[in-house]
Amino acid sequence: MQGDSIGGYRIQNQLQTGQTSQVFEVVEPSSMRHFAMKILLPEAAKVSEHRATLFHEAEVGKKLAHPNVIRIISVNKNPDAPFFVMEFFPSGSLRARLQAKNSAFIKEHADKIVKQAATGLAYMNASGWIHRDIKPDNILVNSLGETKLIDFAIAYRPPTGLAKMFHRKGGKVQGTRSYMSPEQIRGEILDCRADVYSFGCTVYEMVCGRPPFRGKDEQDLLSKQITEKPVPPKQLNPEVTDDFNALVLHMLAKKRDDRPRDFHEILMKLRTIRVFKASGGKSATPTA
Repeated sequence: MQGDSIGGYRIQNQLQTGQTSQVFEVVEPSSMRHFAMKILLPEAAKVSEHRATLFHEAEVGKKLAHPNVIRIISVNKNPDAPFFVMEFFPSGSLRARLQAKNSAFIKEHADKIVKQAATGLAYMNASGWIHRDIKPDNILVNSLGETKLIDFAIAYRPPTGLAKMFHRKGGKVQGTRSYMSPEQIRGEILDCRADVYSFGCTVYEMVCGRPPFRGKDEQDLLSKQITEKPVPPKQLNPEVTDDFNALVLHMLAKKRDDRPRDFHEILMKLRTIRVFKASGGKSATPTA
């Protein structure tokens, strides 16, 4: 595959493989600029639902322009190999950093990661979009701690007017179970506070090494998201500051009215809050 061309771009390296798509680093020969290309696998390219999801992600991303949100540049609706091209951000996901147990890196860059991700989400929500799938997999972090949000496949604009009046609960619930807000699980109309909850789950995992809730099966996990109180982060990692511990628990409130009203409120609090008690040096190892 390396050296092959797709849509006028030369493939350099495979970056990621998912259930329906692959992401490659590609080069535009005319400019020698590097980009990333997300392309559907051949079997997925024939499925209308997968094509629609890819094109939706591309169209949402093309509308967003922010330093902490990955920039999608163009989309190609080729019937056999549809793809979109986005900026190339050489990095791994926050998930990869956690799986590598790179605790020293996390501790060194935690404040920057949290603030930049929250800034990207503040912009995205202010632009009218709810991400709906905030998790460590969808936050890219480079070696300097610079952060970008990715994956707008299930991002949506909340309904308004008559559409809001006729919204019915119990439709298709989308998201990732370990990070879904109670209202997302119930199929309710969402606002930015659903992303606030998912972000709370994400930063909880960043400092504790695991999400706030785990279940013996899918239903048990969803039930805990709705009813169970999380163990305070500082109980699992004593290096977490009291202020950040309180902010995370605030984001994880079961009722959306009990959470921060938006990411601007979170960013105001982060101006005077540090994630960990000490800066630099060796991180304390979470107990779970």
